[in-house]
Amino acid sequence: MKRVLYLLLFVLTFVGCSKDSTSEDEDFKRANRQTTGASANDFLSDENFKSLTIEIIYVSGFRPSQESLDNLKDFILERTYKPGGVSFVEKEISSPAESPYTIQEIADLENVYRETYNAGDDLALSIMFIDGKSDQDEGNSVVLGTAYRNTSMVIYQNTLQQSSNQPGEPDKVMLESTVLCHELSHLFGLVNLGTVMIEDHQDEANGHHCDVEGCLMNYQVESGGVFNLVSGSVIPSLDPQCLADLRANGGR
Repeated sequence: MKRVLYLLLFVLTFVGCSKDSTSEDEDFKRANRQTTGASANDFLSDENFKSLTIEIIYVSGFRPSQESLDNLKDFILERTYKPGGVSFVEKEISSPAESPYTIQEIADLENVYRETYNAGDDLALSIMFIDGKSDQDEGNSVVLGTAYRNTSMVIYQNTLQQSSNQPGEPDKVMLESTVLCHELSHLFGLVNLGTVMIEDHQDEANGHHCDVEGCLMNYQVESGGVFNLVSGSVIPSLDPQCLADLRANGGR
């Protein structure tokens, strides 16, 4: 039976710590612990940040494919202004063995393992590739990824691997690349999530998604329709209305 694949969008509210010996460090990290979409313009333009560093945190044995990371970098360079470039740093961790994971547990793991934060004119993005599944999985419906803070994403890599490279399922690299670009586009503020719409194209019945069929930000990418959208060697594209929104907010 064909699985229904989901990507979820969570908004976490940062809770500050009381003043103690670690308060200065927590204040420094606060900029990377805002709500999803809050840093849309920072990703898209070079007004505040000239470069982007992506920290890949992955459980041993669940590193994303290099081709998918290359596709992600190409997508960023195509849509944003980062004259200082896009770079990656990697951190391998042991399995937390907490599956299924709540999004708060994912955020707590990020707090422990993340080392790269905004510095000067360099913006930081954290992407965790976890070995377990989401607690939002239900029956034949599974979650592949979630954007949950302004510079934070998680990919449920074990679930993604089990949902690809089999008869009737997408190619792993294309599925992985599509999930990464879709979730990053939420951090870019799509749809109506920190990046204002030039024309109304939000599919409000399905959250912050585009109502244009076939768009990377269509809700089908977060449902069984992903099997139809992810085919061959082409990642679904953003439609003209999504692209217009990004340009108006400082992107390409």
